[in-house]
Amino acid sequence: MSAPQPPRPTHRSTSSGIEVGTVYGPAETSDLDPAADLGEPGQPPFTRGIHPDGYRGRPWTMRQYAGFGSADETNARFRYLLASGQTGLSVAFDLPTQIGYDSDDLMAVGEVGRVGVPIDSVADMEILLDGIALDRVSTSMTINATAAILLVLYETVGRRRGVDPRQLRGTIQNDILKEYVARGTYIFPPGPSMRLVTDTFAYCRTELPAFNTISISGYHMREAGATAVQEVAFTIADAIAYAEAALAAGLAFDEFAPRLSFFFAAHNDLLEEVAKFRVARRVWARTAAERFGARDPRSMAMRFHVQTGGSTLTAQQPDVNVVRTTVQAMAAILGGAQSLHTNALDEALGLPTPATARLALRTQQVLAYESGLVAPVDPLGGSYFLERLGAEMEERVWDELRQIDERGGTLAAIAEGHQQRAIAEAAYAFQQAVERDEQVVIGVNAFTDADQAEQRPAPQRIDAAAERRQIERTRAIRDGRDAGRAAAACAALATAASGTENVLPRIRACVEADVTLGEVAGVLRAAWGEHRE
Repeated sequence: MSAPQPPRPTHRSTSSGIEVGTVYGPAETSDLDPAADLGEPGQPPFTRGIHPDGYRGRPWTMRQYAGFGSADETNARFRYLLASGQTGLSVAFDLPTQIGYDSDDLMAVGEVGRVGVPIDSVADMEILLDGIALDRVSTSMTINATAAILLVLYETVGRRRGVDPRQLRGTIQNDILKEYVARGTYIFPPGPSMRLVTDTFAYCRTELPAFNTISISGYHMREAGATAVQEVAFTIADAIAYAEAALAAGLAFDEFAPRLSFFFAAHNDLLEEVAKFRVARRVWARTAAERFGARDPRSMAMRFHVQTGGSTLTAQQPDVNVVRTTVQAMAAILGGAQSLHTNALDEALGLPTPATARLALRTQQVLAYESGLVAPVDPLGGSYFLERLGAEMEERVWDELRQIDERGGTLAAIAEGHQQRAIAEAAYAFQQAVERDEQVVIGVNAFTDADQAEQRPAPQRIDAAAERRQIERTRAIRDGRDAGRAAAACAALATAASGTENVLPRIRACVEADVTLGEVAGVLRAAWGEHRE
């Protein structure tokens, strides 16, 4: 019996449809201006990174996204990861928390603690952060529609512990536009949602100046099927919309822009991903300077987090996912990311177990301390292929941005379905390529094993009683609080939401009165309505 013939390599073009030649040399880059395109690390347009010394001073922040079951269980996972060498927290919230429902709401039945941690009250946040030094750990929270509420909950825990809010460091995603485009966990219509974002910018300017007020996310668009070019273009288009909204709200660009951060995916095409990150920095630097008149170099410097591509992981032969994640993490490092999350091998099956989460963290640590990747700054800079690819990607990014401007800007394009349609078409084209065997996915349409089902590890289990305990705690909070104080705080929030007052101080008063997240969201729902696609 003859062995099956292996497939031929299929990468003759990138995910963005850029044809890849056989060999690259000086002729392919002769039209590029090396000084203009490359520059120096730490200098606009930041093609080669935002720090002059790259990772030589210290490596990127190593985060592992975690949250499940209950605040108690998630706290235990955080402590485990910190003890294993993680240098920053990254919180996953369950679906009810993301869309503004308490755990005892009928809308939350069966979803409490399933894809993240449930946080209904400041008591839950205190449990989640128990024993963690908030003045020394940077915390990222992947939360959007209810980002302002979670931020104030976090701040309130810090205040109760005596931590100066000016020392609190971290990031809230707070990127509602990509929810309308690709993810769907929105609550309010776009207008009030954008107001909530800009109110957060203004609040943090004085109360939490070290906190990143937004993480403008291309990750979820890429996971929904966007190409690398679309990921960069649609992310920067969203950033433009947020900047314009903040300017309209009376903020100066150089006041809020240094606290903007970005969030990208890393997928399997190593060199396209490296080029993508360099292009994203270059395009944002030019946008900040030319479109918004930035004078502060920090406003032009794109700081970004990277997560390896969850959609690239397979349930078949899950051990191979370690290799995929390593390639993707290398792309993030070679591209100059400021922080990184590496997915665990079993995430196509369920929540990571402690062992697989630790292995994902160890992957980062090997790359940081054993691989030599961190010794030079931008080690691939000047590569004939990389620079030619970057130039072509940048041209396509600008073209995508022009198309959005021609449609009246980001909000108008979203309302028209432009970005949604483009992403859907790209996802469909990729799936067709897989099904026609034009795109090889190991274990799926090539190099399959007869015993693949037996290779799957047991997934992380969720305690079935956790939901009941969470509901009991939330109801006890309501029963034990000062009802008059809570009602007065809610009434003041309703008045602010119906007017023009910044709502975050009113949200803080609600949190301090033990008003729950679902109740705060309910007040805002009553004032602003709900979005229906």
